[in-house]
Amino acid sequence: MEKTRVLIAEDEGILRNTLGELLAREPDLQIVALCPDGREALIESLAHRPHVVLTDLRMPKVDGIELTRQLKEKSPDIAVVILTAFDDDDNLFAALKAGAIGYVLKDASLEQIVHALHAATAGEGYLSPGLVVRVIKEFTRIDQMARGQRKLFAQLTRREREVLELLAGGHRNKQIAAQLQLSEKTVRNHISTILGKLHVNDRTEAALLAVRHGLGAPPADPV
Repeated sequence: MEKTRVLIAEDEGILRNTLGELLAREPDLQIVALCPDGREALIESLAHRPHVVLTDLRMPKVDGIELTRQLKEKSPDIAVVILTAFDDDDNLFAALKAGAIGYVLKDASLEQIVHALHAATAGEGYLSPGLVVRVIKEFTRIDQMARGQRKLFAQLTRREREVLELLAGGHRNKQIAAQLQLSEKTVRNHISTILGKLHVNDRTEAALLAVRHGLGAPPADPV
């Protein structure tokens, strides 16, 4: 059975070497590189093609989140597991958004770290136990917000939705009027009504909200 190849990125030398030695004792793990910063980790990852990169967040040259983002762009088959002392929401969700499949705190046991590496190799996520509830709450919050926004969109008439789609696509009032065969005054009135129904302050906010919901196509021809 092929061993799971692991690259470790950690700027603290003693921890990096100790972690490498401990994980190398696992019969089904192979440490392919130990890197002191994110830039070297990126280079070595593309050279050695590990199954998993185990990386700290705060590192010189390239931090763990940027390393994760670049790895997922350049080699999406490489799984990334974050190993950090930071348990705040900003770092947690930034890492997950960048593409990390695991997030393990540094007070975790060796057994938990190994489990996170195996889970990542299998394409499964792993979070330190104390973080799971926070992730669930965040996804619940996002879902509730999305439901509320969908209700706002449901208040729009068919014509208002057509205007909003063109607005989200970057069309100006003159373009919208020409495409929908309306007067510019009517378009302005529709936009004013749309802003009120969506509870936004201006057309830019309305356009951004629409784009997040998949509305909007680029203008066909400049006017």
